[in-house]
Amino acid sequence: MLDARIPDGPLEDKWSHYKAHAKLVNPANRKKLEVIVVGTGLAGSSIAASLGEMGYSVKSFCFQDTPRRAHSVAAQGGVNACKNYKNDGDSVFRMFYDTIKGGDFRAREGNVYRMAECSANLIDQAVAQGVPFGREYGGYLNNRSFGGVQVSRTFYARGQTGQQLLLGAYQALMRQVGAGTVQLFARHEMQDLVVIDGKARGIIVRNMDTGELERHGAHAVVLATGGFGKIYYLSTLAMGCNGSAIWRAHKRGAYMANPSWTQIHPTSLPQSGEYQSKLTLMSESLRNDGRIWVPKQKEETREPNQIPEEERDYYLERRYPAFGNLSPRDIASRAAKERIDAGFGIGPLKNAVYLDFSKAIKDQGEDKIRKKYGNLFRMYEKITGVNAYQEPMRISPAAHFSMGGLWVDYELMTTIPGLFALGEANFADHGANRLGANSLLQASVDGYFIAPYTMANYLADEIKTGPIDIRHGAFAAAEENVQQFLKRLMGIQGNLGADYFHKELGKILYDKCGLSRSKEGLEAAIREINELRESFWQRLYVPGGYALNSELEKAGRVADYLELGALMCYDALMRDESCGAHFRVEHQTPEGEAMRNDEDFSFISAWEWAGVEKEPQLHKEPLHFEFVTPSVRSYK
Repeated sequence: MLDARIPDGPLEDKWSHYKAHAKLVNPANRKKLEVIVVGTGLAGSSIAASLGEMGYSVKSFCFQDTPRRAHSVAAQGGVNACKNYKNDGDSVFRMFYDTIKGGDFRAREGNVYRMAECSANLIDQAVAQGVPFGREYGGYLNNRSFGGVQVSRTFYARGQTGQQLLLGAYQALMRQVGAGTVQLFARHEMQDLVVIDGKARGIIVRNMDTGELERHGAHAVVLATGGFGKIYYLSTLAMGCNGSAIWRAHKRGAYMANPSWTQIHPTSLPQSGEYQSKLTLMSESLRNDGRIWVPKQKEETREPNQIPEEERDYYLERRYPAFGNLSPRDIASRAAKERIDAGFGIGPLKNAVYLDFSKAIKDQGEDKIRKKYGNLFRMYEKITGVNAYQEPMRISPAAHFSMGGLWVDYELMTTIPGLFALGEANFADHGANRLGANSLLQASVDGYFIAPYTMANYLADEIKTGPIDIRHGAFAAAEENVQQFLKRLMGIQGNLGADYFHKELGKILYDKCGLSRSKEGLEAAIREINELRESFWQRLYVPGGYALNSELEKAGRVADYLELGALMCYDALMRDESCGAHFRVEHQTPEGEAMRNDEDFSFISAWEWAGVEKEPQLHKEPLHFEFVTPSVRSYK
């Protein structure tokens, strides 16, 4: 039985009780303990900076040429915190409940409450770092609303909140690099995890410029490498984003939790052709003032401004009047797909809906809208050539976020002792659907306010271990495993590039394990993915050599995706219910809403690697609700 190790006691006291009783490491002993942090986004930079500040010896790795290019930089709309600056009834408990409900009651109460509890501290931390949050005329920090809530708790820096928060974390990280407590290894990609006597003791990395493999040992390893949404190929994620670090750890014994729970974001620019390699996110914050609609007439050919008001279907306002255009992402995305599939889609490919600001501009004035969203409107015009102040944007759902990830307990430690997973790399806080602006929050509080305590509790028992010897046989075996893997990729010399297989996998997953899933479709997807994987190992072509070679990097990531994609489908097939972003067509209300099965599926699915071409082994962590009662999730 999996043990989440959640402290006893009242919900509001759990984290305080944990911190009061956790083990500590004497400051004089901290420099004797080494920690590896993989990833330099918000979670990775914040934990590396925090541990460095505390005096630990830290090594930080990223595959980008600078930590500032970690994908946290792409987050736009904001970060949530229950400060209640708007005096609109917000509180820690309300934020906790909104998040539990938004995730369709498929997350742990203890973890979610802690995230809400720590949220207020994050805003103070970020302001102290100089993050330029939006302010009201009098100088007070401003807020806006995001989907799935009825209060304003989202702090923002125009449409660049992720970038500004990351710059704050980056400067904290580089301060520690300058102080000598953190060593930074850019252009290094993790290839394998080293486990000795059941504990994580280091990693094998590849120097992406020279191709050389390196061994690095530590008393604990942190994976803060983000999510695996790029598995769909067309997604809002950067081309380099991947799931390889967590997947390699999974194959070493770390369980994967809820891998089928992936979020399709409702406001992305629609696909415009087969040539595309990614899609562009348009911030959810735009739904504060933008109204989403489609023509009431199928196959409409008129320009949007020529369609009169009475011939427009504001379908979110119609179906969900209490939340309207700020309905949660899973609901908004499914509603858009339903309208598009029914023949009401717009644009050249009929694959989009309108996001219209005409009413907001009329009511508030163009200058005010420009101040709120100016950079987003400029980005939209640069990409599409359309001035969104004068006609509606075209938007469409796109793969975006992974609620699933490595299973972790309350301390953010995986099933491998000494291996921690932070931010989107773990599954812990969002349940079956993440609310907007909670991603930056989770990544930041994991790194600044949670892991520094929980890792100290683990490291306190490692003081007597002594330095980790990278000459140990486990390091040699892991390095040899990586060398053989790379040789195998290079040696196939087929006729199809890695991108071909990635695209094919993405199509299978989007069609059969995307916005909607079915037993028949998932069974077919598993067969098709297995066939595609066989073809990959027979027909892959990787040009170039072992040194600087982006195609070799892609091939390794796609090899992992082909295995991870199969696990996603196994997970979705096993979970014979609808919940949050996991929508099984067999389980829906007459109105097309998701139907949960709390009696049989109120648990976290944690999967153990069994080997290639073998079915993974399922472990269940039951969910216990002591402080809220799961109910039918309604936003009407």
